[in-house]
Amino acid sequence: MTAEEFVRRLDDENQKLLGRLAPDDTLRPEVTGDLSVVNLLKVALKNEIEATEIAARWLVTTDDVEVKLALARQVGDEAKHYRLIADRLKALGFAPTTFNPLAKGYGPLFTYLDGLTSIVERIAAGQFTREAIAIVKNRQFITFCEHAEDRETATLYRDVIEPDERHHHELGRRLL
Repeated sequence: MTAEEFVRRLDDENQKLLGRLAPDDTLRPEVTGDLSVVNLLKVALKNEIEATEIAARWLVTTDDVEVKLALARQVGDEAKHYRLIADRLKALGFAPTTFNPLAKGYGPLFTYLDGLTSIVERIAAGQFTREAIAIVKNRQFITFCEHAEDRETATLYRDVIEPDERHHHELGRRLL
């Protein structure tokens, strides 16, 4: 199988699975408390810090310069997202400094990703697939924010976070 065939097949499988995810399937299970913008942003903080850390861990254990540069870009973007989300939470009246997104430990996806050792596994599962999941979740969150009449959060995700996540996914595609 060529690299192009592998990527096409992986993308097809991902799209089939992601197409079956309804908003409640992706938004509610991770939330503690009611389904609100603030509680979903707290989940987003955890997702962003985990994405930052996994990319940083892989960065220092990878020899391929192109992969290192892609991971470095991702580390910076994910850290930027964390700060932007924390700022948004503050604007919504929640003090993000009182919240530790890793207080309950790392999630199962982080644990799985942390166990991967080959560059191909990491790119396929991390940048290519995890970021594809993020794109679906972000679109659903944007819709949720619009229904909740929180246009600022929707705009943050639509104009800043979503394009970065799409870029990470495309980086994964090119690297594979």
